[in-house]
Amino acid sequence: MSGATDDAFLARIRQVASGAASANADSVDREARFPVEAIGALRDAGALSAFVPVELGGGGITIGALASACRELGKACAATAMIFAMHQIQVASIARHLGESAWFGEYLRRLSEQQRLIASATSEVGTGGDMTRSVAGIESIDATSSRFEKQATTVSYGLHADDLLTTVRRSSEAEPGDQVLVLTTSDQTQFEQTGGWDTLGMRGTCSPGFVVRATFANEQVLPAAFAVIATESMVPISHLLWSELWLGIATNAFDRGRAFMRARARSSGAAPEGAERLSVLMTELSLLRAEVDSALATFEHYDSTPGRPQLSTMAAVLRFNNLKVAASEKAAEIALGALGAIGILGYKNDSPYSVGRHVRDTLSAPLMVSNPRIHATNASLLMVAKEV
Repeated sequence: MSGATDDAFLARIRQVASGAASANADSVDREARFPVEAIGALRDAGALSAFVPVELGGGGITIGALASACRELGKACAATAMIFAMHQIQVASIARHLGESAWFGEYLRRLSEQQRLIASATSEVGTGGDMTRSVAGIESIDATSSRFEKQATTVSYGLHADDLLTTVRRSSEAEPGDQVLVLTTSDQTQFEQTGGWDTLGMRGTCSPGFVVRATFANEQVLPAAFAVIATESMVPISHLLWSELWLGIATNAFDRGRAFMRARARSSGAAPEGAERLSVLMTELSLLRAEVDSALATFEHYDSTPGRPQLSTMAAVLRFNNLKVAASEKAAEIALGALGAIGILGYKNDSPYSVGRHVRDTLSAPLMVSNPRIHATNASLLMVAKEV
């Protein structure tokens, strides 16, 4: 699409970020509630179908614009940004891998018209956090329909979504790594909640565990193998969009630190003590921004090649794994640095310079697809990869 299309989309996103998302961020965090106002505003803006191709009724915006949207929303409300990012990851997994499926083509048209929200169930009890293996498998009912039952450790905003994209084994006899994605609608899916979501941060994502049961038509299984979808779309796009929203959180924490120092400078007529910390934070923020921007450029380059062969290389896996680790750790460091620069007014929740929510939200970042697990994967790849 044209730059004008991306620009118009981002203008709408900024309105949502500065309006409904920002206005409700504190109550969403405090009450651990779904950000209904911000997601409603995103629906009204047509943003939930932004990455759906134009020929299927969507906005057809670029991955770069989608990444920028996550950054803008991250500045305002981390929970809203994370829900938006997770939804778009599912949309991309479908839109980039639907092949000749008439059912999924029609589904994307319906998503665009109705602004449907997609959640995902990829984690599972018994896999040790390994998304590339499943315990649950598809069980055939008859020639046209099937079902599954999955014990998911977390399903973010599952009770608030219209549809669910779930990883399962291709059949009950398939190997754990022979996985597919199944798209089920809310009227086909039953949730039995198995835990709560009273967390330190990212409270508005509403992500408890569930036993998920669904009955569906066989055509609701994406034709591409999950291993292909994960390598070419789900994993790199997840790491890109998550890193962008973490950058947004860190940027807003820095902005609050700068606003605090400027206010003190105006009252005293001189640069306040500790102002040099802002320069240190700016350097750290610049490094994070450069890493995220570089990874986005790499993805766009790899993705532009017919067949996307470079996205399946070990070098690509290492690149985007490294992005996730670096961004998740650096964002938390910047948020904590802003707290140190501001002091007690950054610590108080009722202060205009508060960064408590920012600190707590970024502390979740290294835990999402845990960094030690990623380092273990990278270590194995580094032993055999020809290029990194």
